[in-house]
Amino acid sequence: MLKITRRRLGAALAAAGVVWSAAGYAQRYPEKPITIVVAYPPGSDTDVMARLYAEKLAPRAGQPVLVVNRAGASGMLGSSHVAHAAPDGHTLLFAPSTFATAPLVLRQAGAAGYDPVTDFKPVIQMTTSSLLLVAHPGSGFRTLGDIVEASRRGQRISYGTSGSGSPMHIVGEWLNRSAGTGLQHIPYKGVAPSVTDVVAGHIPVALVTIGPVRQYLKAGKLTAIAVADPDRTPFLPDVPSIAESGYPEVRLRAWNAFFAPAGTPAPVVAWLNDKLGQVLALPDVVEALAAMSAVPAGGSPGRLGAQVAADYRQLGRLIDELKIQAD
Repeated sequence: MLKITRRRLGAALAAAGVVWSAAGYAQRYPEKPITIVVAYPPGSDTDVMARLYAEKLAPRAGQPVLVVNRAGASGMLGSSHVAHAAPDGHTLLFAPSTFATAPLVLRQAGAAGYDPVTDFKPVIQMTTSSLLLVAHPGSGFRTLGDIVEASRRGQRISYGTSGSGSPMHIVGEWLNRSAGTGLQHIPYKGVAPSVTDVVAGHIPVALVTIGPVRQYLKAGKLTAIAVADPDRTPFLPDVPSIAESGYPEVRLRAWNAFFAPAGTPAPVVAWLNDKLGQVLALPDVVEALAAMSAVPAGGSPGRLGAQVAADYRQLGRLIDELKIQAD
């Protein structure tokens, strides 16, 4: 029989007190306005989504839900701010999947940052979205095979991305290694300028997200070559994946999600997961997300945590091998 010592009894009572305290706090939560930090400028897809979710979460919270933009350092400025915020559920981070890789690409450049695995509590993954390789019609490229063959023949081909160290950059260099091509990376400051240049024919191809190029695909001003998803996207069902085009190891799907500071009580995280899951199921939210070519995700905090850990580990290894770094 286990002997109940005074020390063990004290520890048990202290643990019980923490549990009851967290449960009691969760019953009162939220006690004040909730702030959603977006680590990117106003008008970005991440910002637009955050404001949509804030509008729908507010009536469920019984409190105002505010969106604050803290842009800079490839998203690390805003993320670091949330990492050091009070772990009470009133300050959240809404971030794209670069959240998991930004510290890695900046570390390559000699910068330090947050740890996405230990400095945050995962709340819920909201959507996934596709990275798309597009070409200007005048390039003559219709398939990934066309691009690979031309590059192997020695043709100089440049590809645009939203910036050095971005998921698009990772996919481009990953493809170079897998296909034995020498595509030259041209980094831009965001997706929009890279789209502008490929539509104008200043660069032959670009890796982008689908939303900003849908109108150009429909008008025949761009050609969709391949998606970086493991499989095809429902928004472009006739466009093959890079994986099925002969390079099965090249597969990367973008996502965005909510995070809270480490130490946020589990009942509060569970409350947020439930309410944001309800928001994600609203028909008008699903419709708005489809207009941005985003697929609702959802799931438990544990599922999101596993995704972040996998990206940090697997993409971190790839970033090291390909020597990818941010500017």
